[in-house]
Amino acid sequence: MAEELALLVADVFEAAGALRRAGEALAGAEGQTQARWQLMSVVSEESLPVARAARRLGVARQGVQRIANELVRDGLAEFRDNPDHRTSSMLALTPSGRRALEAITARAEVAHRAMGEGIAQADLATLRALLRRLTEQTDQWAEAEAEAEAEAGTGTGTGAEAGGAKRGARSRAATDRLPE
Repeated sequence: MAEELALLVADVFEAAGALRRAGEALAGAEGQTQARWQLMSVVSEESLPVARAARRLGVARQGVQRIANELVRDGLAEFRDNPDHRTSSMLALTPSGRRALEAITARAEVAHRAMGEGIAQADLATLRALLRRLTEQTDQWAEAEAEAEAEAGTGTGTGAEAGGAKRGARSRAATDRLPE
């Protein structure tokens, strides 16, 4: 079991790399990067504070802030007042940002059809369910490990690792309920 899981992890990393390269190519064809595409996608349905967008993406707030500032500078997004928190603006797409996102999404739909050719929809659904389950179980393991280290006082760092594990354990649904 452990050996098979290790092989799966290697396969997932390889697939992630291939998908990342494809995403960069898709976004690049529209003058964007994959990181910009991901952030535009996250704020496409509702404006969000940068911190919440970062949590949804599972990355550091500082990196997302830099990308958000670039999107605003380029007229693809704008900062709006946050009625719930006066010092944490909301990031929202502009009409130009929506058009850019729609163009990338259209390219991605064509690419996804080609990438998925010959793979049954039921197989894709099963794979997605298994990956979500593995992700959840991995996050639970990482959180338990971090808590055990914290309780035992055996943490090797400043506590950031434990916080990172706990952040990773939050599901996408849970990020919607997090306070800013």
